[in-house]
Amino acid sequence: MDLWESHADWWIEGFTEGADAEYEEQILPLAAAELAGARRVLDVGCGDGQVSRLVSTGGCPLVVGVDPTWNQIRVAAQRGGAAFARAGAASLPFAAASFDAVVACLVFEHIREVDAAIAEVARVLQPGGRFCFFLNHPLLQTPNSGWIDDQVLDPPEQYWRIGPYLVEDETIEEVEKGVFIPFIHRPLSRYLNALAANGLYLDRMEEPAPPPGFLARAEEYAAAATIPRLLYLRTVKRP
Repeated sequence: MDLWESHADWWIEGFTEGADAEYEEQILPLAAAELAGARRVLDVGCGDGQVSRLVSTGGCPLVVGVDPTWNQIRVAAQRGGAAFARAGAASLPFAAASFDAVVACLVFEHIREVDAAIAEVARVLQPGGRFCFFLNHPLLQTPNSGWIDDQVLDPPEQYWRIGPYLVEDETIEEVEKGVFIPFIHRPLSRYLNALAANGLYLDRMEEPAPPPGFLARAEEYAAAATIPRLLYLRTVKRP
């Protein structure tokens, strides 16, 4: 958590307010579509609140964002558009069945207490409600995965190398010079089984290709344009 407090500006400056193509072209439009019609939305790991503001602007009467990082919540409160509170995903300060939709956007890959956090999402979600779950794709962003340009082979080959996918592992990654962020890799089955154990059942899954704006700014990824970076799961709480 200290790393997130120290590097909150990295996230706020690089991924919000139109700064990030993947959010602008892919994540936010998908979130808006998936949360359309919801009346009481909880944004878990809200950061500076951009998803919360999006949902509120879309007409949802009650939107609450929570994040354990004071520096994120401070900026979210300044930018407004929803109600914000400091809280961790594993201990949500809300009554059971308080929301008809919960969203978590690129959050759970940073949460150590994943089972408790999913149980809390299920607890605060009303029966029949939806959990909109965005993840960095756990198969294709396994640690030590990446695009390989193998010039040793004849003829040369290009391929995506998959790291130790089945190994649950926490790493501290230098996401840019001097900025270190913890990531926890888990196989997809780990998430799906925890969701099902708490009565949250898969209703829809999306693996979108990287959007044009991202590819235009990441030349090294252009050859891997058919490799998804994002995984989206819509789960519904069993009545």
